[in-house]
Amino acid sequence: MTLLDYPGRVACTVFLGGCDFRCPFCHNYELVEGSPPEVMGEDEFFAFLDKRHGLLDGVAITGGEPCLRRDLPDFAARIREAGFAVKLDTNGNHPLMLAELVEGGLVDYVAMDIKNSPAKYAQTVGLPSVDLASIDESARILMESGIDYEFRTTVVREFHEESDFEAIGSWIEGAKRYFLQAFADKDTVPDRALHAPDIEELNVYRDIAARHVERVGIRGVEG
Repeated sequence: MTLLDYPGRVACTVFLGGCDFRCPFCHNYELVEGSPPEVMGEDEFFAFLDKRHGLLDGVAITGGEPCLRRDLPDFAARIREAGFAVKLDTNGNHPLMLAELVEGGLVDYVAMDIKNSPAKYAQTVGLPSVDLASIDESARILMESGIDYEFRTTVVREFHEESDFEAIGSWIEGAKRYFLQAFADKDTVPDRALHAPDIEELNVYRDIAARHVERVGIRGVEG
């Protein structure tokens, strides 16, 4: 159960294995290869949901990268048919799947990562190169969709600086919501030499992004 992962809802979170990015600051890196044993099967999951009507009103689907799953539309449809709202977390690298979900009315809220400014994107996601056209198309889909959405960046001192947030703000100009999430170290993070920004840095980054985005917030820190 979570009060944080799905804004405005009491939700449970479903983690799906497999990801096409290799972010060195990833909290769920054990899911990247899709190798951990499943905690429960699909039928068991829906039996779990069936017993929680009146306790939960949403399901947050995260990963890994859920949009790698070809059966994701069927899974989301089944959740909605069970009477729960669906929130999707995505890295934005799969605009065709995102469009299928949005146009099919299968998601109620989408949180899409904007990992960094375009010039530093590949470095930030741990790959030699990234098709930024896919990220751009996913952002466009959300901004024109009419559904609730947010963009978000996990801020890491070694990867981000002021100019990056000017570039990100320009990239998602006119977006409704953008959140800065402070990196937090965990045992599962692959690069243990990374550090979180302090609140003063985050406030500066927020103010820069706020020139371009209607609502900019900070998560993961106090003060």
